[in-house]
Amino acid sequence: MPKARPLKKEEIIAAMAKTKSVRSACRYLNCSYQHLKKWMKFYEGDNGQSLFEQHKNPAGKGIPKFTNNSPWKRKEPAILDIVEGRVDPSHLNPQKVKYKLIEAGYLKEECSTCGFHERRVIDYKMPLIMHFKNGNKQHYTLNNLQMLCYNCYFLYVNSIFTEKELTNMEDHVPHNGGGEINTKLEIDDYTQKRLDDLGIFGKDDTDSPYDLVSYR
Repeated sequence: MPKARPLKKEEIIAAMAKTKSVRSACRYLNCSYQHLKKWMKFYEGDNGQSLFEQHKNPAGKGIPKFTNNSPWKRKEPAILDIVEGRVDPSHLNPQKVKYKLIEAGYLKEECSTCGFHERRVIDYKMPLIMHFKNGNKQHYTLNNLQMLCYNCYFLYVNSIFTEKELTNMEDHVPHNGGGEINTKLEIDDYTQKRLDDLGIFGKDDTDSPYDLVSYR
């Protein structure tokens, strides 16, 4: 693994001017928290405090965290602030963030490599995975995200299933029944409308709106 490069005081100060916390500055500079913390503690500001002490913001003061205008009356991520690194996404549900990225038009609901966008007819899900190019699943900048179908993810990134999962899927032990097939599906309003058009299923009032895209 290459050694992390030293950080200059000027670039740290520039990142501080654009962000409101140390973790946000990490995403702005595309470096780890521990690496930035070391260099922020090394440099002092005009008031004699280290840059780390000046910029740490454990209470999240001034950082917009959520809006509350969803049709499902639930708190939703302020998606622009996540994309631009002003909100720490570590406490957010990744599936909700992915849903909002698609809903707000930041990501197209199709494979960015081959363009695949077909849906499974029984529940209208699409076999897509949100891939973080640099491996940092807290780094939601748009140039770090891409939607990949299962096939392209397998070809260009990694295996979709573990060896154990593959073994179970390819096991030739016959199924001996013993239960009914579970047809309860979790679908959102948009999916429900499409299913209604197709004449498929009804909707449980407790269904989640965040299951548009399949995920691991």
